[in-house]
Amino acid sequence: MADSANSMQNGAQKLAGKVAIVTGGASGIGEETARLFANHGARMVVIADIQDQLGNQVAASIGSHRCSYIRCDVREEEQVKELVDSTVNAYGQLDVMFSNAGIVSPSNQTILDLDLSQFDRLFAVNARGMAACVKHAARSMVERRVRGSIVCTASVAATQGSVGRTDYVMSKHAVKGLVRCASIQMGVHGIRVNCVSPSGLVTPLTRAAHATMEIEELQKLYAQSSRLKGVALSAKNVADAVLFLASGDSEFVTGHDLVVDGSFSW
Repeated sequence: MADSANSMQNGAQKLAGKVAIVTGGASGIGEETARLFANHGARMVVIADIQDQLGNQVAASIGSHRCSYIRCDVREEEQVKELVDSTVNAYGQLDVMFSNAGIVSPSNQTILDLDLSQFDRLFAVNARGMAACVKHAARSMVERRVRGSIVCTASVAATQGSVGRTDYVMSKHAVKGLVRCASIQMGVHGIRVNCVSPSGLVTPLTRAAHATMEIEELQKLYAQSSRLKGVALSAKNVADAVLFLASGDSEFVTGHDLVVDGSFSW
């Protein structure tokens, strides 16, 4: 930790002076990324979530001079627009949008028993909400001529089928399609749009989806799908990938799906 802190103090801060939004930032991958962004010099990280208590706690622990919390339900486009507008009004511009908010299927649905009400709820967050975040972040960046970076959370599910959770798999395919289209359309403005695709990992979201399993059981389940042994995928691993896509380290990378899966999908 000391070496890491020293390296950042010595000029390795990859987001120095930047303003970033992290949706779904109150826990899991979003929380880890918000902390990493702040540690890499972001002038302000705005956490957006519907978990008010957790969101405020995370922001306070990072520090009010570097992080704030705004309640935003990404299913509501007007709330997403207000999130972006209030961020720009308070801090002058938006440089990075990490569109991370998402949910998993409440049941392991196949096409034969697909509950379309659950399908609609999941798509409202994972596809519609993702599109709203990309849309309004991109509009702000275009209007202010910011050569920004937009990163979306996809999944290894975006590149393959599954024996279950059909609605979730479909939603992540939609995220990848969104990134491909937006990256082409925003390239003329110098705005990069990418996604990160992790395989299964233990987060509050996945723990809730596997409520009958202990943490150790869930970790072993996910470890079985990785061909890379000796390391377990963590939220920090995913956050590191997001930082790469958000920062100047990837200045000529756009339309890319950065897979973080220990070779699971190959």
